[in-house]
Amino acid sequence: MKAFRFLMAATLVASSISAVSAATTWTMASGYPDDSFLTENIREFIKDVEDKSGGRLKIDLRSNGTLIKHDAIKRAVQSGQVPIGEIRLGVYGNESPMFILDSVPNIAKNYEEATLLTEAQKPYFDDLFGKNRMRIISYVAWPGQGFYTKEPATSPEQFKGQKLRIYSQATQRMGELLGFRAINLPFAEVPQAFATGMIEALFTSAQTGTDIQIWNNVKNFTYTGTMHNKNAIIVNERALRALDEDLQKIVLEAGERATQRGWELSKKANQERVEILRKNGITVTEASDEIQAALDKVGTTMIEEWRKEAGPAEQKVLDEYLRLKAEASKKASS
Repeated sequence: MKAFRFLMAATLVASSISAVSAATTWTMASGYPDDSFLTENIREFIKDVEDKSGGRLKIDLRSNGTLIKHDAIKRAVQSGQVPIGEIRLGVYGNESPMFILDSVPNIAKNYEEATLLTEAQKPYFDDLFGKNRMRIISYVAWPGQGFYTKEPATSPEQFKGQKLRIYSQATQRMGELLGFRAINLPFAEVPQAFATGMIEALFTSAQTGTDIQIWNNVKNFTYTGTMHNKNAIIVNERALRALDEDLQKIVLEAGERATQRGWELSKKANQERVEILRKNGITVTEASDEIQAALDKVGTTMIEEWRKEAGPAEQKVLDEYLRLKAEASKKASS
């Protein structure tokens, strides 16, 4: 009897140890603060995974660059330093022109076009990340952008000679082609640059405008759409395949739901930030046809420049997107 009791106790202990060891915890790196809609979406993704897995897979989120700086997250996931992370695709434009295709002005100036562009890019990114032992499981588009100016912007002629703060090579080229004096400045330096006259205008989103309390410097926001850059949740392929098959499925399906939810959160965040701008005295208007036409012209020039840097596989993606866009336009007009 004593031997039987000992055996039962040992079996229970072994079962407990097995249950504990069956639980896996992933550490996830993100570069954005907790109040960002991107982080909100990630937390919903984590809850989804943990609920569907019954706690067998837990994800410990380290947001706001506290674990790994934003531009180093992709490398950290690839090397297995962390199994999962969120990146901004445009950070890696030096690796392939595909990463900055959505930074071409007006190539995808609304969420519908941004969705089509994402669909056209997916096979390329699947192949590229797969070769580097990673997988993209979710995409989220940023809200569109516009011009913050002291005077209402009704014509592109008003832009000529104005000192515009930009934040990337693509926005610098756009600013120059529109006639601005483009000045690349870190986000934190924008308020001081306005105060000293270093800049007179700003090209960015409603989110950034509220973050820096732009109403202290200008009173007009002309929304253009222009760019819907994307973030992506990426996982280390080896870490994913180390999970039980049902857990792999849970992660992938949660990633699909994160994509759907993330785009809606992006739209909502844009609307909320626009309302904050209005409440603080900013006049918000849609860009005139003349301004949009000027951006279209700039976009055409920059697409031609992009093609010169792109290889055959990348150009094929652009051609497929333009085909999808033309089809959608034809359906909408019929």
